[in-house]
Amino acid sequence: MSLPNIGGEHVDGLFVPPFPDPHPKKSSLFWRFVRGWNSWIHVLFQKSYTMKMGEIRTPGLHMYIANELSLVKRIMGDWRGFPKHHLLVRTLGPAIGNSVFSANGDDWATQREMINPAFQQAALGRTFPMMRDAADALAARIRALDLSRPVDVDPLMTHVAADVIFRTLFSLPLGDADARRIHDAFNWFQRHAQSASMLRFYRLPSFGFFGRSRRAAADIHAVFAHIVQQRLDAYRVTGDSGANDILASLMAARHPTTGQPFSFSELMGQVSTIFLAGHETSASALSWALYCLAGDLKIQQAARNEVQLVAGEQPFEAEMLRRLPVLRNIFRETLRLYPPVAFMPREVSCPTQMRDKNLRPGAMIVVSPWLIQRNPEHWCCPHAFNPARFEDVENKTKIREAWLPFGAGPRICVGAGFATQEATVVLATLLRAFSLRPVPGVPPEPVSRLTLRPKRGVQLYLARR
Repeated sequence: MSLPNIGGEHVDGLFVPPFPDPHPKKSSLFWRFVRGWNSWIHVLFQKSYTMKMGEIRTPGLHMYIANELSLVKRIMGDWRGFPKHHLLVRTLGPAIGNSVFSANGDDWATQREMINPAFQQAALGRTFPMMRDAADALAARIRALDLSRPVDVDPLMTHVAADVIFRTLFSLPLGDADARRIHDAFNWFQRHAQSASMLRFYRLPSFGFFGRSRRAAADIHAVFAHIVQQRLDAYRVTGDSGANDILASLMAARHPTTGQPFSFSELMGQVSTIFLAGHETSASALSWALYCLAGDLKIQQAARNEVQLVAGEQPFEAEMLRRLPVLRNIFRETLRLYPPVAFMPREVSCPTQMRDKNLRPGAMIVVSPWLIQRNPEHWCCPHAFNPARFEDVENKTKIREAWLPFGAGPRICVGAGFATQEATVVLATLLRAFSLRPVPGVPPEPVSRLTLRPKRGVQLYLARR
């Protein structure tokens, strides 16, 4: 099967946004290093999209990629047998420490139980006004721009996603300077972490890349560490959390056995995970969603009509989101095409048989939403942007088994509902305020590091409505 490197064309009436042209055959050890230095998805070859299970060897790592859905279910369902891989934990350590995203075993289970209340339905209702305020602030920032010129929406989406997290975590808006600092620092963190990972895979010294990623993470932490410290100090003295936000829920959380709260370092780990994972993945999805909407004006107008019918010119309310199925499916389809976390590495903890392969302890077993969600065995016209596929009853099983942008099994992302609510209100706000058009000849290029992002941003024309 030949998969063309399409730069935003229409095929059979469907918009096909860009993706890297897969190589005709598996890369050599040398070319795998060269291509993987910048992006994991650029290493893929044609068979990667249809194989049941692949195997890759580097000097420092034995890796398998499991694409067969029965294997995916087994891996993602067994969080003890297939924990987060130690190389991923080490890579993310400077940014998020030992938190709910990186912890394993009973430690993970305890942390998950402690943070769950912050993301339950009642908490989502509490955070909705903050999301709406962040979306309105985004619209105001865009109106102040020179819209006669193309706009790079990627840093704007990073700003609004970080602003949403800042408001819901700390009950504070995020300033322009801090938003730029976070955008730049996390891009550097990903860039250096990617290089450090490739060097470890080949048993090479890190040449300072790991240290640079630590410094980039520290730059991000500096934006909010003082807020966490001040709030925690006040809470310990007065018992007053200071606000009804996610940080308050985390400070009130108690270990289910010992009754102990999070220490400052533990609290920073959870806050950093929510902040970094939450804003980075949402920003990625929002940037790609806007590009896809700009590329298909018919779907864009259908979504706008739905927003107008449900909300008119009234302020958005949480209950309105349930009546926006077109917009919700646009977000789901964007996550199918551009899953923010394209590869999910797990570690084999004991000798394991999968298909015809004997997996040894320490090997990496990867589940890839990027590959599974673009496999033609699972999805018709898998590279096309077609939100209506989520309305097709024949896709019900595939939606449950072959759509996993938030992961699957017990370790499914705790913030999935939060991200969906956030994306819906941001997209609805923008569609009501602006029309979107692509810039001819400037398609964005996806690159996959820790998250999937557009390499040089997403250039669009925005017009006030």
